[in-house]
Amino acid sequence: MSARVLLVEDDRSIATVIGEALREEGHEVVTCAELARRDALLADGRFDVMLTDVALADGDGLAGMAELRARAPAMPVIVLSAQNTLDTAVRASESEAFEYFPKPFDLEELVRAVRQAVASGRDSDRGEAAPGEAVGLPFIGRSAAMQGVYRMITRVLRNDLTVLVTGESGTGKELVADAIHSLGHRRTGPFVAVNAAAIPRDLIESELFGHEKGAFTGAVAQAIGKFEQAHGGTLFLDEIGDMPAEAQTRLLRALQSGRIRRVGGRQEITVDVRIVAATNRALEPMIAAGSFREDLFYRLAVVPIHLPPLRERREDVGALARHFLAQAEAEGLPRRAIDDGGVAALAARRWRGNVRELRNAVFRLALLARETVIDRQLVEETLGQGEGQGGASPAEQGFAAALDAWMGAERPAAGTLYHRALAELEKPLFDHALRETGGNQIAAARLLGINRNTLRKHMADLAANPGQA
Repeated sequence: MSARVLLVEDDRSIATVIGEALREEGHEVVTCAELARRDALLADGRFDVMLTDVALADGDGLAGMAELRARAPAMPVIVLSAQNTLDTAVRASESEAFEYFPKPFDLEELVRAVRQAVASGRDSDRGEAAPGEAVGLPFIGRSAAMQGVYRMITRVLRNDLTVLVTGESGTGKELVADAIHSLGHRRTGPFVAVNAAAIPRDLIESELFGHEKGAFTGAVAQAIGKFEQAHGGTLFLDEIGDMPAEAQTRLLRALQSGRIRRVGGRQEITVDVRIVAATNRALEPMIAAGSFREDLFYRLAVVPIHLPPLRERREDVGALARHFLAQAEAEGLPRRAIDDGGVAALAARRWRGNVRELRNAVFRLALLARETVIDRQLVEETLGQGEGQGGASPAEQGFAAALDAWMGAERPAAGTLYHRALAELEKPLFDHALRETGGNQIAAARLLGINRNTLRKHMADLAANPGQA
């Protein structure tokens, strides 16, 4: 389907590449590099879709979008930007962009988006807009690893789809929930957070759903639960993987029906809440082991958002460190700066505690530094050169490095390498699967993706011939 495309881009090389790709699709492409020229072209003729960069030579590519929408309400807009921050993604969403592409982007994906935009015949009424000003955004960093996170956040701001946030401890899962709430259409409602791991098992249902007076020993008065407290807003269920089975059943019922019943109560209460759940545990093995409900998982993971660990976004360490130094100063610590050497020393560390650990380390550096600038030497003296230095962790090194190390230590005889390597891999793999499933061979086989008889045969072979598969 051919279309008339307006491309607003002041980088000539990028404009040329995009223009050639779109023309190969049969589209007519009109290119300009200035806002004034853009407005003149839009005033003179109709375009089926517009692609615009954010940072242009004569101003902001998102400027005047409200007036543009008034003149051409049916024209989809695709936003391009090298300013790969959550702020930019949110502004693109607020401008009702059809799609947002952080640079560098996949050209084929961009061409596909143009095709979809043209075919969509986008409705002029897009519903309520998000807030006009995105201040206090919780995320720092422009790494490629974070771009998917930003894009997913912006896609759920105008709907109430349930979100499941996954990621290691310290990656900032609650920040995702806070961003979805504070930037979305429920921002005027309450934001209520519950940590399932911090509540005793026998009290979690009362905490979530409330209880009536006399419902159990110690229930001396009626109590309103978190669901009712979050009515009209967002309920954040942190560490959902630690929720006991009984509470999982009641939670599933509440999600399905939109109604709850207080512990000891008979009346069903309608609640209007948006659910954002989070976990640092892998739920799929727990489902296989029977400790987490599969139907609840699919109810929660309507929109999954995975937060990358800090080791996968090392280019953000400098921006994060400077942000935390500013926070430290605001909390009364001395004003400090950090040079490139200091940033490099921080970026080289493993950060098992992720962004949370980095924040604590930067506060410590701000407190202990005697000079105004934190350099490599201070970082290494203060934080040490132990596990943080000297290369990647074993998990980062992968199987190849582990195989090299094993071969160097074992030196297997010629003709036995393949079978011995398989045995070395299979035994710890089977042991791990059985630990994850509590010794249940059926669940372990399901986790591994093999037949139970295959699992039992291989386990028997390994027990009988530990040196062979």
